[in-house]
Parts: sequence; C-alpha cells; structure tokens
Amino acid sequence: MESAEQVLSVSQLTREIREVLESRIGAVWVEGEISNHRLQSSGHQYFTLKDAGSQISCVMFRGAAGRSSVRLTDGVQVQVYGEISVYEPRGQYQLVVKQVQMKGQGSLQARFEALKRRLYDEGLFDEEHKQFIPKFPKVVALVTSPTGAAIQDMLNILTRRAPWLHVLVYPVRVQGTGVERETIEALQVLNDAERHGLPEPDTIVIGRGGGSIEDLWAYNEESLARAIFASRIPIISAVGHEIDFTIADFVADLRAPTPSAAAELLAPDLGELRSFFDTAATRMQTRIMMLLKHHEQVIELTAKGPLLHEPQRFLERAEQGVDELESRLASCATEQLRGLEDWLMQSQQVLMQHHPRVLITEAGHQVETQTTRLQQTLEHRLVRMSDRLASRADVLRNLGPESVLARGFSFTMTEGGSSVKHATDVKPGDRLITRLHEGEVRSVVEG
Repeated sequence: MESAEQVLSVSQLTREIREVLESRIGAVWVEGEISNHRLQSSGHQYFTLKDAGSQISCVMFRGAAGRSSVRLTDGVQVQVYGEISVYEPRGQYQLVVKQVQMKGQGSLQARFEALKRRLYDEGLFDEEHKQFIPKFPKVVALVTSPTGAAIQDMLNILTRRAPWLHVLVYPVRVQGTGVERETIEALQVLNDAERHGLPEPDTIVIGRGGGSIEDLWAYNEESLARAIFASRIPIISAVGHEIDFTIADFVADLRAPTPSAAAELLAPDLGELRSFFDTAATRMQTRIMMLLKHHEQVIELTAKGPLLHEPQRFLERAEQGVDELESRLASCATEQLRGLEDWLMQSQQVLMQHHPRVLITEAGHQVETQTTRLQQTLEHRLVRMSDRLASRADVLRNLGPESVLARGFSFTMTEGGSSVKHATDVKPGDRLITRLHEGEVRSVVEG
C-alpha cells in the first residue's frame, strides 16, 4: 500500500456516504408496503417499506408521528415523504419519514378535502336545503350505466317490492372521461322532463358500484355538485360501497350506502305494505263497529225515552227556556242602555267643561283678575316710590347750599366762577361775587 493513499476509518467512510446520500438525493416521496412495524415507548416508530423488488428501513420520530393521521400497521400500502440518511452506528441507510398518507390519497385526496371544505362553507351541505324524499313515489329516474350490475340490482328490487312503480332509466357512463358531463345533462333533462316528452320523476337516483378514488372521481367534480344542488327534484346519491364517500353524497338530498339500498329506500316491501293496510283495515273496521254500536244505543235510548211519548213536555220546557232568555235579554238590554245613558251624560259634562266658549270666558276672567292685580301692584309701587322721592328731596334741601345760605352764610367766587376759599386765592383789583340767601353782592379787592 502506498503511503500517499488516504486511509479512511469506518466512521469516516460512513459519514461521507451519509453526506453524499443526503446531498444528492435529499427529501423524496416513496411508495410501498409496511412490514416489521414497531412502536417504541419513546413514541418513535420503526418499520420497513418494501415492494416486490426491494426494501428500505424507515424511522418516524415522535414529533412527525404525532402530526400524522394515518395509523401505521403491517401490510398497509402507503406513500411516505422523508429524507435519505445513514444510521452511522450500524452503517445502514434509512428514510427519516416526515409525512405519511395512504396510497391513492395524494393530490386527489387533497383536492377532495379542499372542495369539500369550500362547498361546506358555501352552505351546499346544509340540512335546510335538503328536499323531502317521497315515501311512495310514482315515477323514479335512475341515472346510471344501462349495463352495470348496479342497474340490475336496483331494477330487481324495485320490480319485486313495488311493481306499480314507473321506472325511467337515463343511461350515462359511470367511469372514464365525460361522466360528470353526461350526468349533469341527465339532471337537466329530467328537471325539464315534460318538455322532452318524459313523465316527471318524483325522485332521481344517481348510482354506480364501488371503485377506487380514481374510478369515483367524476362524482367529486364541482360542476356536478352544483347541478345536484340546483335540482328541483329530490336526488338520492348511491355511488360506490358503504365505505365510499363522494362530494355528490354530501350535496344530494339523501345518501344511500349502495344502489341496492337506494332502491329499498324508494320501494317499500310489498309484504310490509299489505301488512300495513291489513292492520289499518282492521282498525278502521273496529272503529266503525264501535261507532255503529254507540249510535244504536243512542237510538234505542231515544226510542224508550219521553221524547217520543211526551213531546209536549219537551216543547213546553223549551218554550219556558225561551221566555226566560227573553226576559234576561230585555233586562240586559235595559241595563246596557242605562249604562250608555250615564256614560253619555258624563261625556256631555266633560265636553261642556271643555267647550271653547267656557274656556274663553274663564280665560277672560283670569285676564281681568291679573289686570286688576297688576294695576294695584303698580299703584302701590308708585306710591312707595313717590314717598321715597319726597324723602330724598327733603334730605337734599337740608344739605344743599340754599339751606346753608338761609342760615346767614354767604358764598364768594371770582368772576370766572372759581370759589374763593382762602385770601391768597385773590389779589388786589380782582372782582368778586358774593352769593347771599337772597341776591348777590359784587365787590373789588383793594388789598
């Protein structure tokens, strides 16, 4: 061995293999059958995914397992999504699973759930929109394949249980391209049956046998769901087996688990009908006999009673009753009239009290009273104000200059009108005016 060659340990080689696998392959979807499944106490799940030619070890850790709605068991065909890795302690490559779904439930199942949720939110599944399925229909339309087993089963049951029933078979394809288009066309024709020369059905059955999700997918199309919802004739959906569910089942007015069950729902058993009518006839006969016996007893009692032997007594009693009612009627009428008369008198008094003329007169009296009160109030206030004014005038006279002058005092001012209070206010030659109680004196200052 040359020294230049690199020697790897087992761990190094395993690690490089892991890095190559994880980088080159990464996350993938893988389909196969589960075997050797085991659930550890830690919550992790280990299993082998195999097909006819190979197998691969898988592990789904507790977190991913908790989010998964698929229960893993041996023999189940599944599709898993995960990352390729290597478990280094054993040098074994494995798939670390992140997501699991049943085989065939991939994109179709996702589309199914999305459409189901949207139509549910729009109210197409609500019970308030469901139409009543007639218990005893006269005409039934079967929208199905004319050659399949479903039509034979339904016809056999309907013919045996309800031979009087008129059955229309509208042939359509139930698998392949164009199934929903032909079914929608059938519903449109049957809802306008008279225009197409057909008897109008009381109920329509859309039916076919079971199959895979791909086989039944036409009954999950939105266009067919809306056509079923728009039908004015009640529709029974009988698509697939009991475990199969389609969008048509949810929109239809009634879901039957199988086509045969739909036929049994539409056609009551002939034996049960006979038993029902026999029981009803017996009960009716018993009731009639009881009524006849009762009326016979009434007639017998009447024949033995006084009505036939002493009719005059019944007439007299009736006439007496009429007389009593007549007296009571007259008394009641008189009492009623008296009450009405009292009521009219009271109403008249009320009206008189509120007559416009009375109201105007009362208002006039009130105006006169208020006017008198106003005049008296004004006179009193004028007298009081006159007295107060005279009193103020006396005060002013006693305190005014005229009163002071009358007591011998005088008032001196210059010719300019300025009062003289001090000797220094004048100078020689100034002319002064001295005001006395009566008259005035003019003088000249000399010194």
